[in-house]
Amino acid sequence: MNNMLIINKDMPLGISEKPLINWRKSMKAGAVLTVALLLSSQTAFAAGTADKDPLSGLQAGQQVQDVYFKNGTIKMAGDLYFPDGFDKNKKYAAIIVTHPGGGVKEQTAGLYAKKLAKEGFVTLAFDASHQGESGGEPRFLENPTERVEDIRSGVDYLTTLPFVSQDRIGALGICAGGGYTINAAMTEHRIKAVGTVSAVDIGLTTRKGWNGDVPVAEQLKLLDSIAKQRTAEANGAEPLLVNYVPEQPDAKTPRDLREATEYYRTPRGQHPNSTNQMLFTSIDKMTAFSAFNQMDELLTQPLLLIAGSDAGSLWQSKQAYELAKSEKELFVVKGATHMTMYDQPDHVDQAVQKLSLFFKKNI
Repeated sequence: MNNMLIINKDMPLGISEKPLINWRKSMKAGAVLTVALLLSSQTAFAAGTADKDPLSGLQAGQQVQDVYFKNGTIKMAGDLYFPDGFDKNKKYAAIIVTHPGGGVKEQTAGLYAKKLAKEGFVTLAFDASHQGESGGEPRFLENPTERVEDIRSGVDYLTTLPFVSQDRIGALGICAGGGYTINAAMTEHRIKAVGTVSAVDIGLTTRKGWNGDVPVAEQLKLLDSIAKQRTAEANGAEPLLVNYVPEQPDAKTPRDLREATEYYRTPRGQHPNSTNQMLFTSIDKMTAFSAFNQMDELLTQPLLLIAGSDAGSLWQSKQAYELAKSEKELFVVKGATHMTMYDQPDHVDQAVQKLSLFFKKNI
């Protein structure tokens, strides 16, 4: 951890090589993704740490309990939210909530999980593997394949809870978490309904940029830069870390990304586990990933896509809607942007009301 080289430049990836600088300009600051990690998080899952019984120490009226579950050898950290009047002897429908790329469970994912618990669901928000309080080495890694497996593992965990109906599990994803959730549901049929808020396909965004207009030539230059960095690290160079939201946006920064900085890097949504850093070598994995591929054939569950009318990412929710052949709806929140759907009360409450009706119907 102490041997990592941190490059502190603006979005999406601050490296001094010319091809990447050109790519950064074409991206117009890149994707709204956050990579939120505690430098000390490795110690949270030292050998001998025991899993918690989700009901151990739960006080009457308590609404949330910290829990742990496994994704293979990785110990995952989550927050389990309970509805009002929770009765451990009853069976509840459950929703697993996946945070934006690199975000943490205490931010927008936790907000939606808490509000949906108020609607009568048991909900689970969790930190992605390699991020936040969850385990996984190396740290600061955004690996789409593992992010999808995180969701499956979270579903595994929910099925072990005696107060959760195993056949009544839904999934909600926010931003890149929306893309991951759609992708997971294609092959995870224990998920009975899929909801997204400000959905983003992290692979499409990495390749094409926030506005979808990055030329292939620039993508290839970026991959050349990653190849050089991997070779350097294989030969002893320090791992390279890059920023994912602009630390200092300017007038040319797209509105969504200016708002991303305001959310993640100010008290509005800031969290100690959110350090705005990612391994540069994550990007080859992100480039190779396609969240929406084959959803026309494999996504059979009902799908609700929610996005703001003024969001720069709205085109991605529209694309997912067009690709889906299952029961589907695109709900556009008037006047909302990508980021106001994260935490602004009016916009979030509209989304929660719609999600509550959707999940009550379908799980």
